[in-house]
Formats: sequence, structure tokens, C-alpha cells
Amino acid sequence: MSTKRIFFALWPDDRQRDRLRDVIGSVAKTVEGRAVDRRDWHVTLVFIGEFPASQVPGLLERASQIQVEPFRLSFDRMEFWPRPKIACMVAATVPPELLSLVAALNVLVQDFGVVPEDRTYRPHITVARSARAFTTERLTQRATTEWSGFELVESVSGPGGATYRPLKQ
Repeated sequence: MSTKRIFFALWPDDRQRDRLRDVIGSVAKTVEGRAVDRRDWHVTLVFIGEFPASQVPGLLERASQIQVEPFRLSFDRMEFWPRPKIACMVAATVPPELLSLVAALNVLVQDFGVVPEDRTYRPHITVARSARAFTTERLTQRATTEWSGFELVESVSGPGGATYRPLKQ
């Protein structure tokens, strides 16, 4: 049986990626680690993992029925997370519309036999992997992004690590 490694995510457009890069530029330069290509920057909503490729069309169809109330997400600091050893942009507050979207997606994946992660949802964008520890840095200005949709994204392993590609735009 063929599988895909997938997850639901907020997938920034080029304008959003440029804005995020510009806001974190000076802080990101001080982070030691393997930089994540900004074309792969995203905010994971629900991680699914290995999933039968034959069921992806059904998952996409059901996901297209989820209504997203538009919301803004503001990233205000760069944090080091020790367990995955990542440097990430983090949002101080989580809009209720985002929490509703994550809850709806968790219900959806359960219908497909996937057990959602049992932890508090913390929206973030990973900017470096294998990072060295550092003190949380406040950004000089907030990087605010606006959202009204989401994507199903596939993680594709390669020699340089994983790259990501939306399965539906």
C-alpha cells in the first residue's frame, strides 16, 4: 500500500514569506542551525503522518467542506524549542478562529482513523533545524499574517532533508 506523509497547514504566499523574512531577518542571522528554506515555511495545523495515498482524495474532499473564518496571526518572537531542537517564530496569542479550524481538522482526521496529537496547539513557523539553544528574542515589530484558507501538504524526503508541497491550492 502506497502512503504519503501529510499534514494540514497554513501555507504563506510569496508576499507573506517576504514580510516574515523582513521582520525576522536580524534575529534569524544570530541563530545557529540549519536554515529552513523560506519556500517551506508554514504553520502546521494538524499533523497526520503516514496516510494511505488512496484515501487522500477523500480527505481533500472532506477538508474542502470546512469553512474558515478569516483571521490574523501575529508572530512576535523567536524561540528555541529544545526537544525538536528548532528555532521558530511564535505567535503570542492564538485567535479563536484558528483554534476552531484546528478543532474541525482534528475531528476530520479522526474520521479517517488518525489520532490527533494530545498537546496544546502552539502556532509557529520553523526557521532553523538542529538549532543551538538561545534566549527567546522579541521581534522589533510583529509579523502579522492574514488567513482565510489552509492546505493539505505532503512532506517529501530528499538528500537535503524534507521539502514540502501543497497537494491542493
